[in-house]
Amino acid sequence: MNIIGKVILGTLLLFVFKSQATENVSATDTLEMYDFAPDFSDSIIAYRISQLKGDIPVTYNAKVRNFIDYFSIKNRDYTRKMLRRKDAYFPMFEAALKRHNMPTDLKYLTIVESGINPKAKSHVGALGMWQFMPATGKSFGLDYDYYTDERMDPYKATEAACRFLSSLYRMFGDWEMALAAYNCGPGNVRRAIRKSGYKKTFWEVYRYLPRETRSYVPQFMAVSYLMRHADDHNIYIDECEKEVIPTHDSLIVNQYFNLTAFAQESGICIDELLLLNPEIKRNVIPDFKKDYVIKVPSRKNLLDSEILVAYLDSAKKKGAEDLNYGSPYPKSTSTHGKQKIAHYVRSGDVLGKIASRYGVRVSNIKIWNNLRSDRIYVGQKLYIYKDPSYFKKTARTQPVASKPIDLKSGTIYTVKSGDSLWSISKKYNNISVEQIKKLNNLSSNNLKVGQKLKLG
Repeated sequence: MNIIGKVILGTLLLFVFKSQATENVSATDTLEMYDFAPDFSDSIIAYRISQLKGDIPVTYNAKVRNFIDYFSIKNRDYTRKMLRRKDAYFPMFEAALKRHNMPTDLKYLTIVESGINPKAKSHVGALGMWQFMPATGKSFGLDYDYYTDERMDPYKATEAACRFLSSLYRMFGDWEMALAAYNCGPGNVRRAIRKSGYKKTFWEVYRYLPRETRSYVPQFMAVSYLMRHADDHNIYIDECEKEVIPTHDSLIVNQYFNLTAFAQESGICIDELLLLNPEIKRNVIPDFKKDYVIKVPSRKNLLDSEILVAYLDSAKKKGAEDLNYGSPYPKSTSTHGKQKIAHYVRSGDVLGKIASRYGVRVSNIKIWNNLRSDRIYVGQKLYIYKDPSYFKKTARTQPVASKPIDLKSGTIYTVKSGDSLWSISKKYNNISVEQIKKLNNLSSNNLKVGQKLKLG
């Protein structure tokens, strides 16, 4: 039988199967009956591709056809899975891409990268739906540590991917080349351009690209086609099979937060809570992560203040003693049950000096305040956490503060070690830091030991 005959036969069979399914065949049986793959000529698929109204052109050639056959014949189950999953995330992808003025067809990249799975992990350590490597993710604002990894946050990772892809497009001026660079890195694409004699398009530099990248862009094109023509290839899903992301509200927490305890107390399904927060790796948020946003399913009165206090109290208590089990952070980083001290950085302060003053580690101060380096600046507010016993001890040993001195005309103050403009202003009545700077023509807050300051 020739190709046209097969197409006609397939169409007739499809019509018969649909008719029978409406009368006496279950949905499962219908899918089994539909599981034959029509065989289309190159001209038919090439014509369909020519009619695509996407914003990234799809080329038809043997390489693209091979991947179309793979996803429509050999791995139809994977294509069905993508059809079930895509509507849960594609609207969010499309909205982000439009905000960045980018082609919405780039949403199909997540099918090639991860199967639209926020927890997908490659053998080389790439993670999330957009498969960011740790260093690349960091450079686009995706933080990660023992407890959380923002590469698995669909919203933050999508924003990062938009910025990354946009930067690649600015480099190469072509979306196919930008996709190639997303896969193998800009350096490899530039090398392929040089080897090709400075050609500018993907198919012109194709044979000089890494082998994986030569498959990567054709896969993207095949997926772009099949997501629009799955039914023509007799690939269907039942509407009830579609994956759904629950509507949600945002809850900002500033304490140790146990997701399992919160779910049990509030009556939320823990799987639903974890689905909304895939970036949380160990079902807990440690207490040193401040203003952390938890997504919770929208429920009537769930965020009511009185009810929420009880839920948060339960989430705060359960399992806090196990928080550091297996953690790379020392147990002393936990702020659970400790009181907070606000320390304002003064001239001459360094992290080592501050840590020594309060009897804590420099590493703890950096974790508590999300510091990536040892650099601090005058006036910066740092939070230190100490056991309640510390405050009782310091209350017994703290000398009684001397009363501010009344300023007299012509008062000159000699700067001592550890002095700052702020501490000097507190020693005297009726003078501020700005007044001291104005009286002494100071352009900054920096002082030198032995320096003379006019105060009155």
